[in-house]
Amino acid sequence: MSMTGRLDWDDLRYLLAVARAGRVSLAAKRLGVDHSTVIRRIGVLEEALGARLVDRGPTGYDLTDRGVTLVGAAEQMETAALGALDQISGVDTQISGAVRIGAPDGFGTLFLAGRLGRLIGLHPGLELQLVAMPRVFSLSKREADLAISLSPPRSGRLVASKLTDYRLGLYGSDAYLARRGTPTQVEDLPYHSFIGYIDDLLYTPELDYLAEIHPGIRAGLRSAGLVAQLQAARSGFGLCVLPHFAAAAEPGLVPVLPGVVALVRTLYLLTHSDLKDLPRIRAVSRFVVEETRKARDLFMP
Repeated sequence: MSMTGRLDWDDLRYLLAVARAGRVSLAAKRLGVDHSTVIRRIGVLEEALGARLVDRGPTGYDLTDRGVTLVGAAEQMETAALGALDQISGVDTQISGAVRIGAPDGFGTLFLAGRLGRLIGLHPGLELQLVAMPRVFSLSKREADLAISLSPPRSGRLVASKLTDYRLGLYGSDAYLARRGTPTQVEDLPYHSFIGYIDDLLYTPELDYLAEIHPGIRAGLRSAGLVAQLQAARSGFGLCVLPHFAAAAEPGLVPVLPGVVALVRTLYLLTHSDLKDLPRIRAVSRFVVEETRKARDLFMP
């Protein structure tokens, strides 16, 4: 028998559910079946194709490279089916399903998280998963459906669009500046306490700020994430390079050498080419773009 003769297309629903949920138990709950049914149907699909599609990982199930390829094709089939239903019924299919957004911890936690409730209000059928962490997300491995990145992709079937430029400056707390004095020139900075990133945990070179400002700066406190650095600056430990959109909401933080220490970085919105036309992906992408553009003065004051 040919492969297509042995393939039950309905089994693709189970693979899609596991890819979106990351866990068999959650996929089974969403499909209204038991745990063993999901495992059995994916096993049948793998046998029909002669290829392993998922691997059990420490935090759930991960797609293999072949699984990623098949999920992309299944997503396109789903999109085509929903589009056909729209044409037949003459009404728009409700936007629903899970969308995982990967974002740097600063942008995800301090900007995006407080706005996503409005998107759920517009589309109650959406299930949003915000992964706000200091790392690079692999869209090809379905670590996220959408990702916010500090650099455009260099390879892969990804679609990138510029989201916004954003300005960074040097900030210190009122308490710290009262205790140590306010620097009046860049040459003063090596004599101050600094907060920065852990060098060997920098996930992108765009975050290596301190050497760009002055080669003599040494950070006495380092963290892998922006939110922790913000909290340390608030506590009065030392000076810290922070995005304006993060520091603006902290009245106790004061700009230091504004206009002299002024950095600009760029955020990009990334989607996988196989997923970009899905209604739920388009809806979330459009919302993120619109919210960011409305807050332009927060990013580029």
